[in-house]
Amino acid sequence: MSIVKVIEVIAGSENSFDDAVQNALKEASKSVKNIKSIYVKEMKANVEDNKIVSYGVNAKISFTVDQINKS
Repeated sequence: MSIVKVIEVIAGSENSFDDAVQNALKEASKSVKNIKSIYVKEMKANVEDNKIVSYGVNAKISFTVDQINKS
């Protein structure tokens, strides 16, 4: 039986929402293994002089946890 854990991360980009999501995944994968999915919970853009200057996402990342059988 697999156990799935979920962490919530915040990431940003100056280019696009897609890049912000990729950054979230890239950073999470440095310390979390077996990532199975990413769910974008919120999206936010910062605006200056009527132009978007940065993009941000709040995402949930799901991953499986290896279990050790104690038989």
